Amino acid sequence: MNKDKILRGRPSGGKLAEGYALVCKNSIMGWNGIDVETGVITEKGHSYQGQSIENKILVLPGSRGSIGWSDFFYGCHLNGHGPEGYVLTKMDSKCGTAVVMAGVPCVSDFPEKQDPCQCIRTGDYVRVNGEKGMVEILERSIKG
Repeated sequence: MNKDKILRGRPSGGKLAEGYALVCKNSIMGWNGIDVETGVITEKGHSYQGQSIENKILVLPGSRGSIGWSDFFYGCHLNGHGPEGYVLTKMDSKCGTAVVMAGVPCVSDFPEKQDPCQCIRTGDYVRVNGEKGMVEILERSIKG
């Protein structure tokens, strides 16, 4: 595998997940940002407003908003509409709570030159290895 298609961060939970990336460079609000019943982004003005996080690999810089962020994202998992895995530039307590409660793979805390929000594009097909702290870009999106 080409080295520029592998990112290494901190193993942060779960085992393996694969899926299409949804890269939110400005994260997503929890309260008034995500519908826990559907997994659809509802945040007004968000670049992915109206799109679902369900079955995606959600790539975020971290959480955004109140301490309820973890409740909203875990709620999506409880209702069957959560992402397959998370890739987080930096882990924080809100993200950590959601990831642990959901039990999905997560890799976080990447070196500065490997910011996943810059290296991964929406639509890329990626594999997240939460045990080894590795994210592989298996197939690039044709849109990028």
